[in-house]
Amino acid sequence: MSDNGLEPFRRRLDVIDDEIARLLGERLQICREVAVHKSEHGIPMMQPERVKVVRERYLARGAEHDLPPEFSADLFDLLISTTCRLEDELMDELAPQDGRDAA
Repeated sequence: MSDNGLEPFRRRLDVIDDEIARLLGERLQICREVAVHKSEHGIPMMQPERVKVVRERYLARGAEHDLPPEFSADLFDLLISTTCRLEDELMDELAPQDGRDAA
């Protein structure tokens, strides 16, 4: 079966895809740690100003690397919605129950 000379490109892409997955996993782990810190210190999960700053930086970095703006925006929106959901779920798990389980 011929790969039409594509195998070297595919190998390079596979390495990059592995690194992207590793970095995303690391990012989500840090967000879990942030959720624990916020929970321990009574910090609200949502930080709109931080989201705004990170989004602007994300879009600028995408532009620096010639990524289509809509791709960068969609990717950021997916990342932020996923991390916010993870933080929210973890913070809910860590929140004191205030006797709600007492019967």
